[in-house]
Amino acid sequence: MTSLLTDSAAAALEPMTRGNASTGRIYFWPGGSLWIGQGQGRTQWHAHHAHQLVVAPAGRFRFRTAQAGDWEGYEGALVPSHCSHQFEVDGLAVANLFVEPESRAGRALSQRFGSTAVARITAEDACAVAQQLFQVFAATPQREPMVDVARLAVAQLAGASTEPDRALDPRLSRALEHVRAHVRRPVTLGEAAAVAALSESRFRHLFVAATGCSFRAYLLWLRINLAIESVMAGASWTDAAHEAGFADSAHLTRTHKRMFGIEPTAIRAQAVPPADARGDRRADAAAGLRP
Repeated sequence: MTSLLTDSAAAALEPMTRGNASTGRIYFWPGGSLWIGQGQGRTQWHAHHAHQLVVAPAGRFRFRTAQAGDWEGYEGALVPSHCSHQFEVDGLAVANLFVEPESRAGRALSQRFGSTAVARITAEDACAVAQQLFQVFAATPQREPMVDVARLAVAQLAGASTEPDRALDPRLSRALEHVRAHVRRPVTLGEAAAVAALSESRFRHLFVAATGCSFRAYLLWLRINLAIESVMAGASWTDAAHEAGFADSAHLTRTHKRMFGIEPTAIRAQAVPPADARGDRRADAAAGLRP
């Protein structure tokens, strides 16, 4: 991910983040999120729990997955769960969709694109989905319509519904719902296992098999997203760290850099303009520019 900044914040931080200064907004829903705007810069090496779908309405961005490897250009790509990578983009309108791999859509994405390496999405499919996202973003960047079109985009690329995966073990489903509902406080493996009516050892095995990560790593993924969502709503990073259950802001910063390849302070919330102010700015918003 590149950073998402307002124009004023980008100018203020330019000496530190000159190579990573982008504009946009972030929208969350259970099991996924959309990061949409104009990207600029190169991330550090990082990996995250969710699959990452990246699409652009025009132009190409780049990924690499090996320190000495070549950069490869894409119009659309899927980065699988826990795949270490760098991402680079030069002043391009781009949308990033994060999808938890244990969801129905996440499993369908794994089946369609594989789960071991960055996969290419056809230019036609990527452009069509990106244009849908940016058209809604230009017309009405409120949360509900953006989440609706984002979930539709995931479904189109996955070839599957974005509803909860009913094939997932119901014991694990209960535990995941419990963890998401109580992530603002300490949640232990034993507590989640009890909700699933399983022993800790059996639950640990089931959890790793279904999610591809440890229970602790999954908690960190939920908490970093909760912290980002809090900041998008106006909280400071320090307050967001405490709300999301991090020991302190330094712990949140380390986790954010490891998962997204950027400093958390590179992200700044943007206010959604009132309805009567959007008509003259739709063209700019469609290009991912600050409204």
